[in-house]
Amino acid sequence: MIVIGGSASSKLAQDLAAEMNATYIPAGVKRFPDGECYLRLGAESLDDEVVIVQNSYPDQNLVELLLLQDAAIGLGAKKITNVVPYFGYARQDTRFNKGEPWSARVMVDHIQLNADKVILVDIHNIDIMDWFDEADVTNIYAAPAIGRYFRDAAIDLVLAPDEGALKRAGLVAETLGCEWDYLIKTRLSGTQVHMSPKNIDAKNKKVLIVDDIISTGGTIAAATEELKRLGARSVYAACTHGLFIGGGLDRLRKNCDKIVSANTLENEVSVVSVAPEIAKAI
Repeated sequence: MIVIGGSASSKLAQDLAAEMNATYIPAGVKRFPDGECYLRLGAESLDDEVVIVQNSYPDQNLVELLLLQDAAIGLGAKKITNVVPYFGYARQDTRFNKGEPWSARVMVDHIQLNADKVILVDIHNIDIMDWFDEADVTNIYAAPAIGRYFRDAAIDLVLAPDEGALKRAGLVAETLGCEWDYLIKTRLSGTQVHMSPKNIDAKNKKVLIVDDIISTGGTIAAATEELKRLGARSVYAACTHGLFIGGGLDRLRKNCDKIVSANTLENEVSVVSVAPEIAKAI
């Protein structure tokens, strides 16, 4: 098996190749003066099963992903598995307003066109998987990897930011052998919101907040501040996809005792590798 790492996901691709004892080939990518992508794979042939690891976010990485598929086919790949660590446009999963595109569906249609199998990581809406009708699709969860990372941190309580993310918190908590709950918001006034665990007291506890995506970090920062006001001994935060837009990482560091993310998006805190989970799916 051969693992090809796109420019957006090279570190994860290398981890995956090492995990599976597979050959690793980096994508040779550069940009023409007009911004178009030039890509070349440094191999004479790919007479084997090929795994392409590349994000489809932001837009230029989607184009690179599609070009990687064609380059692998041109070199004779027997089978193509696409690992898409962060699936762009997943939140536009319907036509919310008249005249809008069905963006997530468009991404599915194009990615599966030249793939035999697609592996997603913590896809925002699991229903998206139903739209893959040309390629097999699997969604893997980063929760076990996050749990392993915090195994020696003596976490007392894992919290989801809302009820919809409770399953993810439960998976992490099961790995850690601790309690889990979710945060509820109570509006006190037009400007004040109170946040606290639904069922379990956080006082004197080491708390880990877990989410799939952290964008600006505003919700997690506010939750951390409130948990410490309620007596939490320390508050850590972890996510699968760390976007950290608009100074989000700095915002979180002012409140959280530690912030980490999985390596689906490469950044300075993407220290949790999901390569073992992807290898199992492959």
